[in-house]
Amino acid sequence: MNAPNKSGWKPAMEAAEEGGVRGPVTTTGNRALMLEEPLLFEIGHAETTGVDLPPIGEGTSPRLGGFERSDPIGLVGLTEPETVRHYTRLSRQNYGIDLGFFPLGSCTMKHNPRLNEKLARLPGFADIHPLAPQSSVQGALEVIDELATWLKTLTGMPAVAMSPKAGAHGELCGILAIRAAHTAAGNPREVVLVPESAHGTNPATAAFAGYKVDNIPATPEGRVDVEALKARLGPDVAAVMITNPNTCGLFETDFRTIADAVHEVGGYVYCDGANFNAIVGRVRPGDLGVDAMHINLHKTFSTPHGGGGPGSGPVVFSEALAPFAPLPYVEKDATGELHIVEEENTDEEHQTFGRMTVFHGQMGMFTRALTYMLSHGADGLKQVAEDAVLNANYILRSLEDILHAPFADSGPCMHEALFGDKDFGGGLSTLDLAKGLIDEGYHPMTVYFPLVVHGAMLVEPTETESKASIDQFITAFRSVTERALAGDESLKQAPYYAPRRRLDETAAARKPRLTWETPEG
Repeated sequence: MNAPNKSGWKPAMEAAEEGGVRGPVTTTGNRALMLEEPLLFEIGHAETTGVDLPPIGEGTSPRLGGFERSDPIGLVGLTEPETVRHYTRLSRQNYGIDLGFFPLGSCTMKHNPRLNEKLARLPGFADIHPLAPQSSVQGALEVIDELATWLKTLTGMPAVAMSPKAGAHGELCGILAIRAAHTAAGNPREVVLVPESAHGTNPATAAFAGYKVDNIPATPEGRVDVEALKARLGPDVAAVMITNPNTCGLFETDFRTIADAVHEVGGYVYCDGANFNAIVGRVRPGDLGVDAMHINLHKTFSTPHGGGGPGSGPVVFSEALAPFAPLPYVEKDATGELHIVEEENTDEEHQTFGRMTVFHGQMGMFTRALTYMLSHGADGLKQVAEDAVLNANYILRSLEDILHAPFADSGPCMHEALFGDKDFGGGLSTLDLAKGLIDEGYHPMTVYFPLVVHGAMLVEPTETESKASIDQFITAFRSVTERALAGDESLKQAPYYAPRRRLDETAAARKPRLTWETPEG
């Protein structure tokens, strides 16, 4: 057996041997063309460099104002081949949507069409600067304005804030607008109601904004308990935050009833729009009584998660909350020229709560999302929702005979299928099944969320997966499930074929090693 190297890693095949998988033990740690890759610090040396730099001339005056480095930085020197090979090998150990089906529930890992990327890289979009004169970026402002129009049309809402940088940032934007509206009415109120089936960021956002959070239970069918919610409503309730479709993969069929009840006591309705991909083109949240809703462009409109910078989470507002939307925003003047409104205005029409970010938004995300919308059209976006729901129900019905599906009798699911770990044998858990899926070549689905289902497994295929790819996933999922139900204890050591074996996740979280330390001796 090969000994570990100085950093403690073991060759992949040796690790596989320890897990009971037969195979030759290599001297390099490589497995065929899956190459073992040590750290940069183990490849290079701090005393060498891959670039020849001219010596600093005597008498050269420093230009760093006394901040020049006094000690060696400790970075290793590498040749160009070593650098390129290192990052290429690491990239082959990564898993992404370009490699295969990515079943993360609630995260909506859908394919980003390359047409979007081509448009986002056009000069004038890719190289735009936030401090450029507004007269020189009219095309970019037109993209923002047209995207805003699409978002308002698709949601049935009269106003939208484009500046929030992510879903959670958008949630905060909506809740701050709600607080501003209540404050303007003379009472900011104290409580936000959050159902069990909502996303986990909802209560965190409400608490961050200074509200007390009260939990609303779910019914056995996985939806909001309307009677429990009505019983808690009162003059202290500022808002209810509901995820729809919810985290159990179900549409909240009583949403309009809930919204009317909340409005009757003077509260507002915040809808977590992370799952808008399941209803886009089919349902307009404004028609359901929503007052504020963030939209994850990376979930519904295919922009990457991040995409070379911050993401984007626009927030649409009802007529009641529109005056309290944040700065900045794009506005068209009487001459038809677009400009960004930067200054606060405290008249009755505009009572903004202020600014959430220095600059307006993420141009790359806006360009990609609008490209996606224009290439699909309204009918195409409707088909996106229909195909996403069809794929999720296909997975649910294909596996409900072998996996516990707690809400299978609650009607069709929406964007995702939810399973639990009931009847697993041999002390096996959802985590063991998820690790077993890695050996089948799949990134695991979302596990242990939502909390309302024991050992939850949340699978979201999106609309971009073909029947053939879903069938292959179902076959793999079923195979690993059969092993879990039979109590196959080899799953407790999975994965066997990944570049690394199972980590001690508790130790990794509590005692992370974030810096390189040169081994003694």
